[in-house]
This record gives sequence, C-alpha cells and structure tokens, in this order.
Amino acid sequence: MTDLGEASSPSVVPLTEDDPEQAPPKDKGLWRDLVAYWILGLCNNYGYVVMLTAAHDILKELEGEGGDHAKSSMLYDYGTANTTARADDVTYGYEKRPCNKLSTGAILLADILPALAVKSIASFLPLAKHIRIFLCVAAAAAGFLLTAFATVEWVLFVGVIATSFSSGLGEATFLAYATYFNKNVISTWSSGTGGAGIAGSLSYTGLTGLGLTPKTTILIMLVVPGLEAAAFWLLLRHKDTNKPAVLEDAKEKPEEIDYNTLPEDERPLENWNQRIRYIPSLFIYMIPLILVYLLEYYINQGLFELVYFPGIWLSQSEQYRWYQVIYQIGVFISRSSVNLIQFRHVWIMAVFQFLNVVYFTFEAVYYFTPSIWIIFVLILWEGLLGGGGYVNTFYRIQTDVPAARREYAMMVTSISDSVGIALAGVAAIPSHNAICDLPVPDRLL
Repeated sequence: MTDLGEASSPSVVPLTEDDPEQAPPKDKGLWRDLVAYWILGLCNNYGYVVMLTAAHDILKELEGEGGDHAKSSMLYDYGTANTTARADDVTYGYEKRPCNKLSTGAILLADILPALAVKSIASFLPLAKHIRIFLCVAAAAAGFLLTAFATVEWVLFVGVIATSFSSGLGEATFLAYATYFNKNVISTWSSGTGGAGIAGSLSYTGLTGLGLTPKTTILIMLVVPGLEAAAFWLLLRHKDTNKPAVLEDAKEKPEEIDYNTLPEDERPLENWNQRIRYIPSLFIYMIPLILVYLLEYYINQGLFELVYFPGIWLSQSEQYRWYQVIYQIGVFISRSSVNLIQFRHVWIMAVFQFLNVVYFTFEAVYYFTPSIWIIFVLILWEGLLGGGGYVNTFYRIQTDVPAARREYAMMVTSISDSVGIALAGVAAIPSHNAICDLPVPDRLL
C-alpha cells in the first residue's frame, strides 16, 4: 500500500516506469545490499539493547566481590528496585509504593549521551565509511570486553560509553551511506534495528537463564561485532561516495551532470555555511521524530516501573521485563512495514504517543486499569508508533530530499531519536520521583 498523498516534488527527480528502482528487478545482486543492511541494523543496535541489563548484573557481581552488600550503587539500586514486591504481596498491605527513587531515566542518560554527541559531530565530517565502520566495530568489541572484565565501576561505565559511541556513529554512517543504494535498504535497516531489540533482550535473558554467568554471556556476544564487520566488508556491495548519490541513481557519468543547471535548492551543499543554513529545512522531519521518541521513552523509562499488578502470575520484575519485550515486538513490526504502508505525517504518531503518556501517567498514579492485558495491548501500540515514526521519517527523506543532499539530511536527522531519548531521561527522573512520593493506591492496599 502506498501513500496516496505522496505527490511529485520539483526538488525530487521523478520516478518513472523506466527508473531502475520502479522497473522489475534486474539487479540480481540487490539481495546482498538488502540483507547486509538488515544485519547491519541488527548488529548496530544490539549492544545498546543488552548493555544496560548486563551492566546491572556485572555491578551486582562487583559488589559481591567487594563484600559490601549494604552499600548499593545508584545503578544497582534500580536493579533491585524491580524486585521489591513483598513475598506476601498476595495480601498486599503496601505502606509505600514499590518503586525506586532512581528511575531508569538516570541510566538511560549515561547510555544515550555519547551517541547523541557523536551523531551531532558526524554530520559535519566526511563520509569516510571504512574508517568509521572500523571504529564502530572496534568500539563495540571494546564495550563488550570492558563490561565483561570490569573489576571497578568506572571501567564498566567506559564499556557502556564505548557501546553507545559505536551505536551512534554506526547509525549516522549507515543512514548516510544508504542514500547511495536502492531505497529499500532503509526498510531492511529499520527492520534490523527493530529486530535488535527482540534479539538483544531474548539472547541475554536466555543465555543467563541457561546458567551462564553475565561475563561469559557478554564474551559470547563478541560474535556480533564480527558479524557486523563481515556484513559490511564481505556482503555489502560498496559504492563510490566521492560522487554525489544522484549519479549512482541516474547511472550517469560525472561529466554528464551540470549542477549549475539545477535549481539552487537541489545542488550539493559545498561548505559548512550552506550545511548549517540547510538544517532548519530538515525540522519538518526532525521535530516529529524527536517528539515521538521523547514521549515513548518517557513512558518506558519513567512510568513502566510504576505500573504494577500485584497478586498475578508475574512478579513485579517479570512484569517490567515483559513490558520491554512487548514494546520491542511492536517496534520490530512497524519498522519492518514501510514497504506495505507508509505515512507522511509522522506528527500524527506524536499526537497518539502523547495520549499514551496521559494514559500511563494516570495509571501510574491511580492504578485504575483492571487487567494487565490492557497494558500489554497499549504497550504494543506504543511500540508500533515509535517504530513507525522512525522508519517513515527516513523513508520520506530517501524519497523527498534531492539526491545530492540526502546523505547530509540522513546524518543530521539521525540525531533526532537520540535528542528525544535524552530529553526523556531528563524529564523522567523528577516525574518518576514525584509519583513515588504519592500515597499508596487502592490496588496495593
């Protein structure tokens, strides 16, 4: 299903029946690019997904080795907060809300700010793809090794920072490089990043559930940076980024393109001044995506922990884990759907996400929802909105932005999700703590 509102624009080379991307597939090697971008999306976000859970477990082991079980670090406080439901909670009688004063918003900030910083800088640097991806692979491997072998907390944090750096640089680079390929690589990339949420959470939980230590589990995950390197250097068919992407699309020689004959707003951006002045024209893509991520991560990091159903077949920590898994399933489904359905107006998703914030805030305060199954459905809906906002934003850039400017537009817009997540972390901390101080709701009495 295509978007009926997607009309031709004078700033976009119109796609015709003669266009190679619209004609029946003639490129027998296209599958390599599509599969490679799916694997790259999976590997790029995999470490980001598993790192927080691994960090909590490693911190627990560090504290155990130190013998000071009473002294709890800030991150470990959160890890134990999710198991504060009383053993006799079937009779309830809570004297205070079962939540920790340190929300996951604080942890989220530590894991997202390095990615935000590197994305902000990457858009002004040359697309030296081989150097960038080498740094991504090396940083991802270093993140796993530092986390696995950490004996003090600062080493653990360096591992988290390295993983965040790898994810941020990878996203900015792969999205910019995607402008030189068939537009459907955006779909497979987005699907891969969505799959990382499911694969990351299930693989770590599954391996540790089999009895492996967190250290051994993280060392096994070193295969992921290796898979990323293989997909990039062995599977993906590389393009010449010294020529603007329009040349690759048009299959023409450089001397046959005279950019002086193009309208000014379709020409390549030649200097920093032009690039900075071009950024406001990208706000139509960036602001809705920032809002979608701000609202959804405010729910995930500030409210999920506070939504609790006592006396059911799931403990509080199990409920929280299932919230995250269901959210990731929704993200994966929507990020994989752009070839079936497209939405030009991402701001509508931000409006629906705001309605989710209102509902979950009232639920966290008043505990009025009668069944956890309703919460499961709403969380799936929340994930669908978040993933849909992401994939449709970059798909629009791939189809709407002039080819000579797509690479830069992709890199700049890629910071939007990180900006939204960082703002959500800041907003989640005080609101989470305020709700923790409220009277105990009837459902817990």
